[in-house]
Order: sequence, then C-alpha cells, then structure tokens
Amino acid sequence: MPEIEDFEVIILGGGINGCGTYRDLCAQGVRCLLIEREDFCAGASAGSSRLMHGGLKYLETGEFGLVRESLTERNMLLTTAAHLVQPLPCVVPVRSVMGGIVSSALRFLGVKARLADRGFVITALGLTVYDVFGRNLRRMPVHRMIGRRRLRREMPQLAPGITGAGLYYEGHITHAERLGLELVLDAEALNPESRAVTRARLLGMEGGVLRYATPQGEARARGRVIVNAGGAWIDAVNGQIGLSSHLMGGSRGAHLVVDSPALLAALGGRMVYFGTADGRVNLVYPFAGRVLVGSTDIPQPDPDLAECTEAEAEYLRRAVLEIFPDLPITPGQIVQRFSGVRPLPRADGADIGMVTRDHSIAELRHPQGDLPVLCLIGGKWTTFRRFSEQAADAVLGHLGRPRRISTAGMAIGGGRDMPVDAAGRARLVAELQQRAPISAARAESLLGRYGTGARGYLAGLSGVETPLPGCADYTVEEIRHICRHERVQGVEDVLRRRTLLALTGQDNLQVRQAVAAILAETQMEEAHGAA
Repeated sequence: MPEIEDFEVIILGGGINGCGTYRDLCAQGVRCLLIEREDFCAGASAGSSRLMHGGLKYLETGEFGLVRESLTERNMLLTTAAHLVQPLPCVVPVRSVMGGIVSSALRFLGVKARLADRGFVITALGLTVYDVFGRNLRRMPVHRMIGRRRLRREMPQLAPGITGAGLYYEGHITHAERLGLELVLDAEALNPESRAVTRARLLGMEGGVLRYATPQGEARARGRVIVNAGGAWIDAVNGQIGLSSHLMGGSRGAHLVVDSPALLAALGGRMVYFGTADGRVNLVYPFAGRVLVGSTDIPQPDPDLAECTEAEAEYLRRAVLEIFPDLPITPGQIVQRFSGVRPLPRADGADIGMVTRDHSIAELRHPQGDLPVLCLIGGKWTTFRRFSEQAADAVLGHLGRPRRISTAGMAIGGGRDMPVDAAGRARLVAELQQRAPISAARAESLLGRYGTGARGYLAGLSGVETPLPGCADYTVEEIRHICRHERVQGVEDVLRRRTLLALTGQDNLQVRQAVAAILAETQMEEAHGAA
C-alpha cells in the first residue's frame, strides 16, 4: 500500500479553472495537489471558441456584472498574456435600423423572445454600453458604426441585405491550451512543494484519503480541502469520491476549422459576430491561417459523448452562407471540427441559451471527516483568473490563512516582460535573431507561441533548425524542446495541446511518426537520467 501524501488542498480537474486555482493557491504558499484524468486543458477548455471576450450578448439578458467583470479580465489578459491573447477587430452586421428593440427588451426582462434581427439602433446602444463597461484597463479602441457604403468597400462579399455594421474589439487567444500549461508551470515555480499529475484515474476515497492511479502506479493523498474543478464532469467526479450531486447541466458548442483562402481574405482580419435567422448568434474569424466558425448551443447531459455532429457541421456551414452567400464552405475545406461542453449550472426545463454563463461555488461536505468540497460551477475562459481568485479565497478561509498576493496583473508564462507595443516587439524580434540563426518571420512565430519563453528555447539551440517532416510550421528542435520541458506524456499532447498541428489540419502520418520518434528519444533520455 503506497504511503499517504499530505497536502493542504487537492484540486480535481486540470481545465482552465483548475489550473488557475492551482496557480493562485501556489502563489499564496499553499501546498496543492492537482489531479487531471487526461492532460491540462484537454476537455471543455480545448473546445471553446478561443475568444477572450466580454460577452456582448449577455447584455440582452441583463448580466451586466458578468460583462463588466469579463471586460476587465479581457483587458488584463492583453497585457499579462500578451503572447497568446491578441486584439481582434469585430464586425456586427445589421440589416435594419430599428430591428430587435422589442425582442431585446423582452429578453432583458427574462421573457423568452426570438431575436433574429439586431438593427442599427440596438447594436449602437449595446456597443456603447459595452464600451462603458470595458473602460477599466482599456487597451483597445471604442466602437464605431459603419454605413453601407464604407462597409461595401471594406468587406464587399458580405450579403447584399446587410446595410451597415458596428465595429468593436475583442481579444482572441491564439493557443488556449498553452495558457493552461503555463499557469501550471508558473504555479510550481511559485511553490515547488505543489505537484500536478496528469493521466490520473480516481479510485475513490476511504477514511478521508483519496486513492488514484497514474501510469506509474497507485497513489494516496489527503487534503484539508478538496476543490472539484471538473467542469461539466463535476457530478461524475463527486460520484467517484463518494458524493452524490446534481449540480451540472452542460451545453455543447460545436466549431469548425476551415481552410478557405477566399473566406479568409473576405474577413480581412476581422471576426464577424452575427445573428442568424433562427435567432442564434454565431461567429466566424481568422485563426492560424484558417477560419474558425462557431458555435452551437445544445444540451449535453453526458460530456464524454460530446462531438461535433454532421448536422451541426451542416448548420454552421449554412450559417456562414447567411453573411457570405457567395463563399460556401465545402465539406472538403473542413480540416478540423471540435466540440466543447460549457459547464453550466443545472436548470431543468430552461432555454439553454438563457442559462447564465456566470460562475459560482457550491460547497458540499464529504461524509468522511466533514471535509469541505468546493465545486466550481460555470465560468468561461475570459474570467478564469477572477473565478480562480474567488475559489482560492474560499479555500484560504477554510485553511484560516490570509491572502498574501493578488494575481491581478500577474504575468503568465511567456507573457512575463512581453512588450505590448510594436516597437518593443520589434526590438525583441531583433534580440531573438541575435541569439540564433533564424529569420525575423521565424522569430515572430516563436514569440506568438512562447512569448519571452522563446529565449529559453533558443538558448538550447546548437545550430540551424530542421523542419519537422511533413510540416513546415514546426521544427524538430522545437518539438524536442516541448517534449523535454512541457510535461508531455503522449503524442496527442503534442499534436493537440502543445502545438496547433491537429487543430489546423496538419496532423498527418508523417508528422505523427516524426513526433512519436522525438518523444521516444526524449523519454529514453529521461529514463537514463533517472537511472
């Protein structure tokens, strides 16, 4: 029987909220164990629209507090994670002047109403309110309204019925899963006594001791507080540790990644955030040289069964035709489709689209030792830091310890000392070129992936890089560095979460074989080093 390891806190789930809470608690000097059944940000956190946004549509449901909080956190991330979170100009097309006023008022009052037309007036009003709520830490321009003539010049392939648009800015995250990983690595630098384990399976809890299995064997741990950060799996996780709960009611959001040079060119670097004829809001925007289209909103009782179905893919293809009628997406252009389950609170019988996207903490008590179990319900990528802060404060209250540092403004991973202005970025590009024989374009690419962490990679580069077989976007040396330093346990970790190879449709046999060979080489090095 393995020995029992004592921790102050055990966090179950390594999605973005689990990773964020882990970092916050480690920053407070709390000894934590994080347990994840797959890989960091491998579940719902990998299935989002990859936006850091305030939630413009939440204004229609009166969730002003959520919008204000989201916009503040979005603005903060543009600085603290400047390598991964970038400004994204967004266009909201309008087809009328007064459309949607009555429906918006009804939705604001909580009355179910179909909102298929958001006209010029209601869009301008909403964006004005959005600007007011986003003034804290503002990093991007305020909105402006665009008339038909200018819109036709700038985006001529929009549908003829579109008479104008609102132009505003959001943030988008270029590589969401890396942000989660960097939070974990930062956490363990802040508190080396903490540990995060992946590929772990919960075996149950006996006498207040948690049993779990990893590829290395069975382990046992005990904590004074448990944080259930299982997202849409919270009820299932509770069941695995001996608690019965009915807290969650997930919603599936399907997305497509499309290789369409014509559609990419038509977007002109902008996201189009548009209402469709069925009353939903969808989006289409440039992503890593491809186009990302999203998303559906369908109840999903079992998150393990979530997938982007053929029907959803067809729905998203038709939705894009409503705004770009001459640029159909063919099935052959879809290089990846994915689906995430939003961890919404249970709301039986409610319209899933009206269920709050805000976050909350449900506190349960484990019958063995009256152990507090804090369940993190809801939340979204943009607000993970604030939600993690609230979770950490709740934990600190149970531990009887004060908060010693705030994570507000705390840089994340390669965002540390990352310049946010063009001149500063140009100086950093020149510095990287002095460190290694790489082009300016390659230096820019490395900055976009690793931020100032690119210095560490280049420090270990002994010569000219070698292109990864079957892919021009990555190199052998880069993949080797990832395998050595970024907690990789399998090929899928590299293809799907440490890089964008799978998401951008570059996951082919040659690439897989090359990555597998590099991983095997580094694992052998590690085994020999341990011996």
